[in-house]
Amino acid sequence: MSRKINFSLGFTLIELLVVIAILGILAGSILVAVNPLEQLAKGRDAGRKTTVNQLGRAIEAYYTTQNGEYPTSGNLWMTSGTVGGLTGLQESGELKSIPAAITPACGNSGVVQNGYCYENNGTDAIVYVPGESSGEKTRAGCNKTDTVWIVWSSLEGKTGSTCTANASTYPSVGITGLK
Repeated sequence: MSRKINFSLGFTLIELLVVIAILGILAGSILVAVNPLEQLAKGRDAGRKTTVNQLGRAIEAYYTTQNGEYPTSGNLWMTSGTVGGLTGLQESGELKSIPAAITPACGNSGVVQNGYCYENNGTDAIVYVPGESSGEKTRAGCNKTDTVWIVWSSLEGKTGSTCTANASTYPSVGITGLK
């Protein structure tokens, strides 16, 4: 007497569909947890912080070499004649390269070039740009409706974040309490 044993060497269609459904659910939940749009906004904010810090250091270097005077809108930050704008900081040797233009720009408060704003009152200066990520907003202690700004302040000597009530209210010279 011989016995024949039948072994199935594959998966049934139902088993494959169940596994695919489980993998789809896991992939969807991971995608929601990671939030790719927020990750992109965080990356842009990190780049903006680096650039604002670089511009702040260039302004501070200019201040040191110019006997305690910050750049004015006519002589370095804004375009005026053949030498002006961020090109003026670059040509003075304080800035190695001009940052690429960003969107959204900081608005039309103060002096704007490539989306970065600059203001000074003779003794203090700030460079600022709007932030995007909710993580930056949380770090700065903003409310949901507030606008977060990435700011370099000569008064504090550092780059950080601050909040304003809306996008048309801008940080001002003399700001303290950056986070």
